Amino acid sequence: MIEKYYIKGGTPLKGEVLIGGAKNSVLKLIAASLLAKGTTKIYNVPDLTDVDIMLKVIAQLGAKVEHNKAEKSVTIDASELTGVTASYELVSKMRASFVVLGALVSRCKEAKVAMPGGCAIGERRVDFHIRGLETLGAKIKIENGYVIAKAHKLVGGEIYLDIPSVGATENIMLASVLAQGSTRIQNAAQEPEIVDLANFLNAMGADVNGAGTSEIVINGVKQEDLHPIEYTTIPDRIEAGTYMTAIIATKGKGIIRNVYPAHLTFFVDKLLKMGASIKLLDPTSIEVSCKNRLNSINFITQPYPGFPTDLQSMAMTLLTTANGVGIITESLYENRFMQVPDLNRMGADIHQDRNHAIIKGVKKLSGTTLAASDLRAGASLVVAALMAEGESVVGKLHHIDRGYEKFEDKLRLLGGKIERKSEEFPINISEETHNESYL
Repeated sequence: MIEKYYIKGGTPLKGEVLIGGAKNSVLKLIAASLLAKGTTKIYNVPDLTDVDIMLKVIAQLGAKVEHNKAEKSVTIDASELTGVTASYELVSKMRASFVVLGALVSRCKEAKVAMPGGCAIGERRVDFHIRGLETLGAKIKIENGYVIAKAHKLVGGEIYLDIPSVGATENIMLASVLAQGSTRIQNAAQEPEIVDLANFLNAMGADVNGAGTSEIVINGVKQEDLHPIEYTTIPDRIEAGTYMTAIIATKGKGIIRNVYPAHLTFFVDKLLKMGASIKLLDPTSIEVSCKNRLNSINFITQPYPGFPTDLQSMAMTLLTTANGVGIITESLYENRFMQVPDLNRMGADIHQDRNHAIIKGVKKLSGTTLAASDLRAGASLVVAALMAEGESVVGKLHHIDRGYEKFEDKLRLLGGKIERKSEEFPINISEETHNESYL
């Protein structure tokens, strides 16, 4: 069986939507829970396939896991870890699980974690992770597709990242918590998810300072200083940005609840310049609306606090029907315009030149058959289908399920005409009529 979205576009989205916990934060909090012996409970956990995979990874290491989806919580008993190997079968499904490397080296002084491999949106190197752990004293070798790390003891050191890699910053933070002395990470990632991880670790008894700036200092503590905690994950800024985009794209009006507006400052600024209306209702609620045709803008994706690469495809969807010509420069990943061919099939006028996309606004998009190529590109195609004339079918929903909890249900609450249907996989299809990319 395969699942597809059937979407009828042209209906303005109206109402309220509640944002869930941040996927890119909760995955790292789950890994961090391995550091403290005892039972840790994390709240505001979204029901996503990525979360399921991460829980399987730590269960493979010996942690006892309980996922209460009704309560949106996970309970992790890391009193005893029985293994230090994160298998390829799991790590290959989700790159973020590679962050257990730092946690295992920190607590167990050894780890064997599968190399995460390729990624649809482009290369994501792990050499920054490895060099950082080596600076702390870990001996690392790569063998048969696994990173094998051992450390008699870890000692703090000075680490400079060539680029502010989120994953490398997180892995080094986790490895440094139990290292002797102080570790200084320079040119560290500044994302809100980094701050959330630091707050989680500090609540657990760690000593992490400077998270949210380009320099993070971790003063090592002893294992007995760490204790299990209860903690609530921050809201997902990318999910919030996606629903903001959908409301604006359909010329609707809606309220986004459980959002931290400060996490979306650059994105909001660009939406305002395009002509959208965004009002702060209270510290965690905003009202979003749009009546008129948007104006084109130019922007470059950058590490936080710059324009988030995870919302680049959403902004591109808005630009397809905006006045004038907009230019997007993707500075972080070399293959993050995977939505372009499908948007052009809907009637958009987008020309791609390496890491630049030139979008000439057209009057309307038309519904057609589409396929999610990755998580964010897939979500942007759903938004495009909601704003287009006619009906669209979106396939390969497993990409979207990685990062959006009950996506179609929340869109229907806003009035979106979207249905998820299962179909039997067609077995005997000739090569001339079968195009796998649209399954």
